[in-house]
Parts: sequence; structure tokens; C-alpha cells
Amino acid sequence: MRLDEGIGCELMLDGKKSIFSGMQATGTLTLGNYLGALKNWVELEDEYQCFYCVVDMHSITVRQDPAELRKRARALLTLYIAAGLNPEKNCIYYQSHVSGHAELGWILNCFTYMGELNRMTQFKDKSAKHADNINAGLYTYPVLMAADILLFQSDVVPVGSDQKQHLEIARDIATRFNSIYGDVFTIPEPYIGKQGARIMSLQDPDKKMSKSDENPNASIYLMDDKDTVIRKFKRAVTDSDNQIRYSEDKPGIKNLIEIYGLATGKSVAEVEAEFINSGYGDFKLAVGEAVADLLTPLQTRFDELQKDKAYVDGIIKSNAEKANYYATKTLRKVQKKVGFPERIR
Repeated sequence: MRLDEGIGCELMLDGKKSIFSGMQATGTLTLGNYLGALKNWVELEDEYQCFYCVVDMHSITVRQDPAELRKRARALLTLYIAAGLNPEKNCIYYQSHVSGHAELGWILNCFTYMGELNRMTQFKDKSAKHADNINAGLYTYPVLMAADILLFQSDVVPVGSDQKQHLEIARDIATRFNSIYGDVFTIPEPYIGKQGARIMSLQDPDKKMSKSDENPNASIYLMDDKDTVIRKFKRAVTDSDNQIRYSEDKPGIKNLIEIYGLATGKSVAEVEAEFINSGYGDFKLAVGEAVADLLTPLQTRFDELQKDKAYVDGIIKSNAEKANYYATKTLRKVQKKVGFPERIR
């Protein structure tokens, strides 16, 4: 198949700025992943040239069951599409299907200082959680992430507060490389969504909702059925004054108000007015029903895509080809700059 015959072949041909992001192929995506990232990605596809990968190479810094990793990776890619990412406007692919990630990662390792990696908090956190497997990949994880970003000359990268450090080191590496070899990499800027950036845990509203949370009641998973969603919201931690008021000193209610607002399109003031005479029980039920209604179309579309293997396989193949094509443009330029012999065609 020729590149110009593939899905989304207009990428990088219309002068738009490029954007890159991805999610790990581990765990199960949560409502936080959807409202804080996926839902916002859909709104970017007309403004940016979008590259979204299933981050399976990063995933193996922690031991994975091979069959389960493949299953989760395909489910995640399918969820990208089910959530509304149009494969005609977005390049959606597996990280492991684009060798440029690893090739550029090695080169950038040689332009990254040990002191920089020693300061990365994620390595310290994950080392504490996986003391029996503190591997080199976990240590150099930020360099591969820098390669992910720089490979597609990303102008902007959607990041949460917990990922700012990784973007900063990517910027530092790119700036260092450019200072030696000239204008090779675009220096990426952070893109922080206007809303839904931090959906908090239902059981501990002082921390972010996470797909790795050991308490299943803390997170709403995108494939949770309606009964499960409502049950989890009924168990959500709040406070004792029974006032539905948006305030920093009421983190549980504040989180539920934000979730309800995002699920229904209502402002904080509108939510407070709607429930001014309601108690926590009625409010939690309303939030659960709104979220279940929000997730139903996504779940229906996901089930349809799961049954259409040929369609998903076609997207996987064509998008891998497109991603490799654009990645190779950057990689060949970098290889030439550092002095690698040119390939004989």
C-alpha cells in the first residue's frame, strides 16, 4: 500500500502543528483517563496533526504477562477509536511497531546526563514499588519518552502535573542536541487541557484517580456497567455537612461536582443550583447515572469494534506504516547529524 492511499494520509501535509501523546498498555482505563485525556484529544484533531500511540514498550519496565499485554494493547487501541478518535484524522499506532522509538532512544541516551536521570521522581517511586526488578529500562524510561515526543517533531504534548518533569527533560535533551548539531528537533511545549485535567479518586479525593489503584471502588473503569458505576459513586467519600458546595475544603464533593459537570456539560454554578435542596445520596445517584449515560456510547462502539477484527487490523497496519514513514524522516536526519553512515538505496 502506498502511503498516500492510507487512512489519515493528510497528516503533516497541511502546515498544522503536531501533537503527540500515548497511554500505557497496562491496567484498565478509568473515567479520569477519559475525561482528563481521551475526551480532550478528540477535540484537538482538527487543530493539530495528531499522533497517539499505545505505549507498550514502556510497559515492560515492569514484568508483564505476554498474552495479557497483547490483549490490553489491542483493547487500548480499540478504546482510542471507540472514544471518538477518528483514524482518518489521527495516527493511532503501537509504539512497538515503530522501531524509530527505540533507535532514537539509544541516540538520545548518549546526550542525557546521569544527574538528570537521578533526579527523576518516577524512577524513585517505581523502584520502591518494584524493588525486585529495578532495571536499566526503568532508569532510562524518560529518555525513551523524550524519543517518543521528539520523533514526530511534536510542537505540543498534553501533560498532567505528574508528567511535567518528563517533558522538561525532553526539552533539555532536544535543546542540548540542537546546540551541537543545529536546528534538528522542535522544542515541545506543554498542552494542558482546559478542564478535566485531574479527576480524583472516589475513595481518597486528595489523590488522582488511577488505573493502578488497588482499591477497585476508587476508580470508575470505562467498561464498568451501569450498576457498578452507580454502586461506586454511592460509596464515594464525601464529608459530614451534606452541602453540595464547590470548595477546596470539601475535596470529595468538589470532585463529584466536577465529574457531574463534565458528564453533563454544566458549569459548577449550574450544578450547585440544581442540587441546592438535595442531599448527598441523591447527588451521588445523579452523578452515577450521568457517568453511566456518558460511557454507554463508548462501550457500545467498543463492542462493535471488537467484533470487526478486519477493520481494526487495517487501522493497525496502515497507521504503523504512516507512523514509521514520519518517524523515519526525523531519525534519518538525526543519524546523519551524529555521523552514522548513510544507507545505500
